[in-house]
Amino acid sequence: MNSHDVTDEQWEGLAQVVPLRSRDAWPSWPGHRSLPEAEAETEARRRFMVLRVNVFSDAREVAETLMSEIPVLLDLSGAETEVAKRVLDFSSGVVFGLGSGMHRVDKNVFLLAPPGTEVQGLVEGVKGAAEAAGGVPRS
Repeated sequence: MNSHDVTDEQWEGLAQVVPLRSRDAWPSWPGHRSLPEAEAETEARRRFMVLRVNVFSDAREVAETLMSEIPVLLDLSGAETEVAKRVLDFSSGVVFGLGSGMHRVDKNVFLLAPPGTEVQGLVEGVKGAAEAAGGVPRS
């Protein structure tokens, strides 16, 4: 006899489970409406961070923000020429490593966009980090 087999005498001592409601009486889905994940992700993609970098140590915040998949508007207009070059070089490396994009918005202003971010209406002829580097003033 299998351990799951129960004789009639043993069955009499066991309690029988009886549902109080029919299966159709229970709602299959809660009555609240939640925000679908796709809409929540779209909301997060609408944000971006403006970072005005004046010293090289601020470059870390640029990298951390971009690594969090938040687009960064990098303003180097207040930085000295050498600092701006170093920050732009560092940012270019971060962009390359993450597979992101770098777009020139204005002289010394760049948009660093995480993968999957669509960018429209930028300066003509500037598409990548190599071309964008031309925006930093040379000494």
